[in-house]
Amino acid sequence: MRCCPPARPNAPLIFNSWEATEFDISEKQQTELADLAAGLGVEVFVVDDAWFGARTSDMAGLGDWWPNPDRFPNGLGPLAGHVRALGMGFGLWVEPEAVNPDSGLFRAHPDWILCQDGRARTQRRNQYVLDFARRDVREWAVEWLVRTVTELDVVFLKWDMNRPFSEAGQAGAFDPDRVWIEHTRGVYEVMDRLRAARPGLYLESCASGGGRADLGVLARADQVWTSDNTDAADRVAIQHGHCQLLPARTMGAWVTDSPHSFTARPTPIRYRFHVSMAGAMGIGGDLRNWSEEDLAWARMLVEQYKRIRPVVHGGVQYRLEHDAVQYLTDDEVVVFQFQPSALTRSAARTRLKGLDPDARYRDETTGAVHEGAVLLSHGLPPLLSFDWTSELVHLKRAPR
Repeated sequence: MRCCPPARPNAPLIFNSWEATEFDISEKQQTELADLAAGLGVEVFVVDDAWFGARTSDMAGLGDWWPNPDRFPNGLGPLAGHVRALGMGFGLWVEPEAVNPDSGLFRAHPDWILCQDGRARTQRRNQYVLDFARRDVREWAVEWLVRTVTELDVVFLKWDMNRPFSEAGQAGAFDPDRVWIEHTRGVYEVMDRLRAARPGLYLESCASGGGRADLGVLARADQVWTSDNTDAADRVAIQHGHCQLLPARTMGAWVTDSPHSFTARPTPIRYRFHVSMAGAMGIGGDLRNWSEEDLAWARMLVEQYKRIRPVVHGGVQYRLEHDAVQYLTDDEVVVFQFQPSALTRSAARTRLKGLDPDARYRDETTGAVHEGAVLLSHGLPPLLSFDWTSELVHLKRAPR
């Protein structure tokens, strides 16, 4: 079995609505965000949590996978059609393995959750875990998942799982501990059947951030959500760790707002984009509040990302000194350099790796031509002495 699905030419550039709206979601608001996202060059618009059931908070609705009638009176079809008319694909967030006690599904099937004889059923995040070791639960999941992605022509599905396991067992079972194995196999089966029914579907795995980046899931998912911490200042280290084991194309990375919603740390838009461009870039900020200057920067940086994306997603990755990362194909080189603080600035140059020392490389921005041997031995100049400084260098092999 492959560790990852066969590489696609490019991971899609998505917009995800979560950080912009959280649980306060409506058709009008999602339409406004879609219009702005399309104007930046986004390829897929993803509606995150709270589109379904009675999901106005994390207290209710999980398990009732139909559009909320107050927020989407005519279903999701009109929004999906509007997104496609803008030239983007339509994407959706789901959490198939979880259920809120306040849901129609739980009231109809309280026996469907993982539990143990003689132990109370505890809630985490106001929810339980559905028992995917059961055939009837798997059939239910496959039915609504395939129907939903087919009817709405969903091209990107974010499969989330936010609930840690507790009281994992099957009441009355001869070997209740075996549920650990059979539940996992059940999740894999549902993913496999969903992909078989919708072969072109792009699947992102998420579990409270980066909790499901294992090889079993990555045999079925195209990418993973790396972390719920989208602060660019923190993501440099997070993404460094991810890419010790997994390729950059599997690493979901959003550009979000400044100041950041979790940390309140301000960072320049260029820095935020450069950090996200080092993986499978997405945009997750509230575009309605971005300035015209930031939107203009975003359009330019999106175009630049699309030019370098084949190298980042298909090249060999090298970790360089001074918080720098390099991607290399036969004919192209992409290097990102990051400097969070002028106080940590190094006067040393960043030496590249893996280049042909006898080749010449042209900088696609400046037009300057560099000798491969010089880039290997002498490197790129250090960044300027300012906080939150970043640089993207894109080189192509030049004829002699």
